[in-house]
Amino acid sequence: MDSLGQLKALIARHAGDGVTRTMLDGVVVMSSDTTTDPLGSIAEPVLAVVAQGVKETVLGERVFAYGAGQFLVVPVDVPVTAHISHASAAEPFLGFGLVLEPAAIAALLLESAPGERGPARPARIAISDASPAMLDAIVRLLGLLDHPEDVGALAPAFEREILWRLVTSEQGTMVRQIGLADSRLSHVGRAIHWIRHHYAETLRVEDLASLSAMSVSSFHRHFRAVTEMTPIQFQKQIRLQEARTRLIAQPRDVAGVGFAVGYDSASQFSREYRRRFGIPPGQDAAHLREAAAPRRGRSVAVLP
Repeated sequence: MDSLGQLKALIARHAGDGVTRTMLDGVVVMSSDTTTDPLGSIAEPVLAVVAQGVKETVLGERVFAYGAGQFLVVPVDVPVTAHISHASAAEPFLGFGLVLEPAAIAALLLESAPGERGPARPARIAISDASPAMLDAIVRLLGLLDHPEDVGALAPAFEREILWRLVTSEQGTMVRQIGLADSRLSHVGRAIHWIRHHYAETLRVEDLASLSAMSVSSFHRHFRAVTEMTPIQFQKQIRLQEARTRLIAQPRDVAGVGFAVGYDSASQFSREYRRRFGIPPGQDAAHLREAAAPRRGRSVAVLP
C-alpha cells in the first residue's frame, strides 16, 4: 500500500464523524461520509492534507479546492468559509490537519537554513501536491496513534520532518515567513491580531499601519495580498462570523448580538448579515441550531 493509501486507512481508523482531536499535540483528523454546507470560521496557521474526497475553502472572492494527495497551507489567521464538496458513504472525505507554530518553524530555520525553494509569492492561502516524502512523514506521525507509548519519544521528530518537507516544498518561501519575526507576514499579523481581538471597536487604518511598521499605502498592499481583503472588509468578516457564533446561543436577541459585535444599527447588521450568509440572522440562527443538534458533544475544531 502506498503512503496515500496508508494515510486513508489511518484517518479512517482514528477519526470520528467530523473533526477529531488526537493525542498528538496540534493534530486533528477528519472524516465525513456526506458533503457539508458552507461553514465560516477563523482559520489559524495550519497545514491541511486531503487523503480522500474534495474540500473547498473560500477566502474573500477566491475559492481554493483541494483533493486527494494535495495540501492547503493557511499562513495567518483569516476568516474563511469551507465545505466538503465530494464525499459519500462508499468514499468518505478523509483529512489531516497540523497547526503551524511560528516558534517551531523558526527553530527549524535557525538550525537548518534551507535554501530558497520555489518562486517568491505573497504569503497567502496556497495549495500544492503533497510529495511522497511528506505523505510518508504524516503516515509515520499518525501511526503513533496505534502506539501511544511511543508518542513522547518519536512525535517531535516526525512533526519536525513534516515541517521540513513543507518549508522545502514549492510553498517553502511563503511558509518560512511564518517563522520570521521581521517578515511582512509577521508585520501584517500584528494588525490581524488587533482586529481579531478588537473587532467591535472603530478601526483606523493609520493605527494599524503604524502597528505593522509600514506606511499606509504599503500596509494596504501587503494586507490585501495576505488576506484578499481590505482591513475594513476583514473586520466586517470577523464581526459577522462572531455574530453567527453568538446567534447559536442567543437566537432571539438579533439586535443585541449586532450591537455586541460593533454594529450601531440593527437594520445595517441584518442587511450585511443577509448579504454575507444568504438569509436573515434570526432564520440562520434557527437553521444552525437545528443542524448542530445531532453533533453536540463533538470537537469544535475546524479543518479549513
